[in-house]
Amino acid sequence: MFINNFDPVAFNIFSLEIRWYSLSYIFGLVIGWYYCKKITSNKFISNIFDDFISYLVIAIIIGGRLGYVILYNPTYYLKNPIEIFMIWNGGMSFHGGLIGVIFASIIFAKKNNQNSFLYMDIVALVAPIGIFFGRIANFINSELYGTITNVPWAVTFIQVDNLPRHPSQLYEALLEGLFLFLL
Repeated sequence: MFINNFDPVAFNIFSLEIRWYSLSYIFGLVIGWYYCKKITSNKFISNIFDDFISYLVIAIIIGGRLGYVILYNPTYYLKNPIEIFMIWNGGMSFHGGLIGVIFASIIFAKKNNQNSFLYMDIVALVAPIGIFFGRIANFINSELYGTITNVPWAVTFIQVDNLPRHPSQLYEALLEGLFLFLL
């Protein structure tokens, strides 16, 4: 049995904490961006994809945060609206990020007189890269853990309850990340 007692902070630069979760966003976006540029055969889209990635980064952050605020704790954020902007305290939603990406793709495509589905198709091809890194970060942060189990590969999450649990984050990283990407 593996004991998960990872520090969510990867390293410090002076008083600035660099967290694994933020690194997962960076790695997912950079590798996804690079891969999109490699697989795009449409020269017009390939030439403006660097501009599109800016839209995507903003959409993922805003959509992910608003999705978390609206879906997971709206009452708290209605009482503390300034904390909506405090993304460094955690709280992002895949669902919100997805909706943000859809809106960004539509807006960017209209601006460039293109079909938005071309952009959404490209993003869909590389989304598993981001999902993979995000779920690894969830594992490091002891988030989204599975049910209690006695399987040999169970993981004890010290920060949660010291009970052996399914590492559901790793299942998702492999199935929704690696397997879906290969498919």
